Amino acid sequence: MSITTKIALITGGSRGLGKDMALSIAKKGIDVIITYRTKEAEAQEVVKEIEAMGQKAIALHLDMSLFASLNDFVRTVKETLKIKWDTGSFDFLINNAGMGATVPFMDVTEELFTDFLNVHFKGIYFLTQQCVPILNPGGRIINISTGTTRFSNPGYSVYASMKGAIEVFTKYLAKELGAKGIGANVVAPGPVETDFNNAFIRSNPQAKAMMSSLSPLGRVGAANDIGSVVAFLCTDDARWINGQRIEVSGGLNT
Repeated sequence: MSITTKIALITGGSRGLGKDMALSIAKKGIDVIITYRTKEAEAQEVVKEIEAMGQKAIALHLDMSLFASLNDFVRTVKETLKIKWDTGSFDFLINNAGMGATVPFMDVTEELFTDFLNVHFKGIYFLTQQCVPILNPGGRIINISTGTTRFSNPGYSVYASMKGAIEVFTKYLAKELGAKGIGANVVAPGPVETDFNNAFIRSNPQAKAMMSSLSPLGRVGAANDIGSVVAFLCTDDARWINGQRIEVSGGLNT
């Protein structure tokens, strides 16, 4: 492996925001490991697109809702790094995988709460803990949050609460991992038109129009509005950005 080659691990990279993050990062000359939960065929297509750019890529299975599977996943990452890149470490961890649901507070069940906890906080917390020993000095952790930690949107009490925890967690990562030269930041998208949360925005023209009206730029976001920012944070140009929450929402509710 060339000493200049860097590697990013992006969870949930088979579709939507994660797919665009993977492609945008590959355009920066960075190799990519993506994960998928059920969309293996789509993940392999992303791998092909990245390889067509001249970068190495691979897709691995990961279900963030199965907390007990994290040990095996990290072991697979280590094996993959050795086999495909002849290295024992990587550079960028992008915690993107997630689940969506619009559920009023009074309808939230303990089962739903636990699912969101495992996927959006507990799983990320301990996956990050296991990955830090194999992150290179100068590496970065990028956690994906949401605009709804800054403004409230009915139906998102569980989702936004877990993302709020991630934002606090990120500040502690930046503080505690600085001695290793590892930085940590949050990217918080506003409304984005993807298939996330059953394509809520795409499938609801009225909701899309309402959200667009709240933005000074008059539209909701697209996947490539977010992926390019994540890719930027993986470059040397962003080396002095650390411990920050970067909202990418077009100025929504400014």
